[in-house]
Amino acid sequence: MRRSRLRCRDRLVAAPGVLRLADAPAAHLDGPARRVGDRGEPIGSHMRRSWCASTVRPGAIGGLGRETGRMRPWTHPARRSGGSIRDVAGEGILLAAGARAILLQVADPSVARGVAEHSDFATRPLDRLEGTLGYIYAVVFGSPDEVARARRIVGRAHAPVRSTVAAADGSAPAYSAYDPELQLWVAATVYQSAVTMFELCFGPLHEEAADRIHRQYAVLGTALQVPDGMWPEDRAAFRAYWDARIATLEPTADARRIARTLLEGQGAPKAVRVSMPLVALVTAWLLPPRIRAGFGMRWDARLERRCTRLLTPVLVVYRVLPRLVREAPRTVITRRYRRRDAG
Repeated sequence: MRRSRLRCRDRLVAAPGVLRLADAPAAHLDGPARRVGDRGEPIGSHMRRSWCASTVRPGAIGGLGRETGRMRPWTHPARRSGGSIRDVAGEGILLAAGARAILLQVADPSVARGVAEHSDFATRPLDRLEGTLGYIYAVVFGSPDEVARARRIVGRAHAPVRSTVAAADGSAPAYSAYDPELQLWVAATVYQSAVTMFELCFGPLHEEAADRIHRQYAVLGTALQVPDGMWPEDRAAFRAYWDARIATLEPTADARRIARTLLEGQGAPKAVRVSMPLVALVTAWLLPPRIRAGFGMRWDARLERRCTRLLTPVLVVYRVLPRLVREAPRTVITRRYRRRDAG
C-alpha cells in the first residue's frame, strides 16, 4: 500500500493516506449511521466498492444464535425495544471511536488547556482513554460501591486541574475540571461517539431503545458534578446542543499537539503503535468536517474509500465474534481499574 501522510499543522505524522477535506457522508461524520434498506444494514453491506460489500450481508456469516453470543446485527439486544446502555457500552468496537472522542473533548480550549497543563498525556497518551473507559465501565456496570470508588478516583484526579487566569496567549479561559459544562461536554462526546460507532457496526438502534440509552448515558456526567437537569432532555435536544457546540469549537495549538501525540502512539506499546495509522484514518473519517479541518487534517474521496476497504472486514469479523470476546476489553480494563488507588 502506497504511503501517504496525516498532516497536522505543526508536523507530519505517518499514516495510510490521510487527508484532504471532502464531502464524506454526514451519517459517518457527526451522527448515527443512516438507515439503508428495510433492516438498516450497517457498514459491510452498503459501503461503496468495499471488497466484501457485494458478497457479504451483515450477520449472514456465522449467525449462530444467542446461546454462543454470536448474532446477526439486527438481532443485537440494543436494536430491540428493550435495549439499554449495558447492551452498548461494553462492546469493544467502541474503542475504534475512542480517539475521536478524545479529539472532540480537547477541541474545547478549556479541556485542551487542562490536559496540556495537568496531565502526563505527552508520555502516557493511552492512559486517559483507559482511565475514561474504566470510569465508564464502573458507572455503567458496577455496584454502588464501585460507582462511589470511581467517583473518588476521578475526583482526586480532577482536584488539581484548574486555573484562575486565562491563558497568556488568550487561547483559553480560566478553567476547572469540576466545571459542570466541561463535564457535560466530555460525557456528550463519549455518548455520541459510542452510538455512532455502534450504529456503524450493527445498524440503527430501535427508537425506543435509542431514547432510553440517551437518558441512561447522562449518568456519565451526573455521577460527577453535572446536575440532573443539565443533560439534554431528549435526543432532539441533544442534537441541538451537539450542533451548537460543534459550530463554535476551535482546536487550539494545545489541542493539535495532543492530537499528534495520540495519533502517533507516543509512549504506547509497539503493538499499539503499529495500529495507529489505521486509528488515525478512522478517527479523521469519524470527526465532524469542521473539527477535522480545525485539527489540520486533509480528507478526500480516495481516503474515504481506503477507510471503507480497511474498516469493512474488521466490522464483518467483529460482528460474528462471541460476546465474551467482543467485551474482552471491558473485562481487562475493569480488572486494571479495580487495582487503582481510590484515595
